[in-house]
Amino acid sequence: MTDKVEEKQVETSFLVHQWGPCLAQLKLDDGVVKHLLSVAKSSNKPHNKHLAGLLDKEVTLNKDLIIPNLAPIIGGYHQVYSQYVGKPATPLPRYQLLSAWANFQKQHEFNPPHDHNGELSFVIYLDIPDVLKEENKKFKGRHAGPGSIQFNYGEGNKQFVTYRSIFPEVGDMFIFPAALVHWVIPFKSDCVRISVSGNIDKQTEGLI
Repeated sequence: MTDKVEEKQVETSFLVHQWGPCLAQLKLDDGVVKHLLSVAKSSNKPHNKHLAGLLDKEVTLNKDLIIPNLAPIIGGYHQVYSQYVGKPATPLPRYQLLSAWANFQKQHEFNPPHDHNGELSFVIYLDIPDVLKEENKKFKGRHAGPGSIQFNYGEGNKQFVTYRSIFPEVGDMFIFPAALVHWVIPFKSDCVRISVSGNIDKQTEGLI
């Protein structure tokens, strides 16, 4: 004869602490996306020598054409970050857009793991061809598939959340600490995916 152990439900509350970098995602409206796409397509000044990407076409953007769209968004990120770290919001720091460029990613091209200069970095997706979307839908695997962006923080312990893999949509913007390692998976489709990236730092001139 064996004794039965009665299971009891214990009601309690947990405080879960935020941990790691503050990676924020938002959706830009169509007007902003069209403006940035026009800015990207009108530039022909190579930016490749400043970047880690294995892309044929990466071009420098006119920062004055980007700043008006960034100013309110960076203010919003500052508020989100304050909530993320559980501290009262402080006055918005004075920021400068260090650099901005467009990425024209083609078949088999990719960005290896890398980080950026400055305090914050961002990437905005402006044009994602349907053929790439279809390729991504057919992917079977453990990450977000061809054309996805990956973010990695920490040592990769499976008990921890150290990795984010996301296949973006048109208008998606990601803002994150510039030191956060990230990379972009290549794709096989014969097409061009266009995005805009940039680095931001605390400064006293060229404010946004």
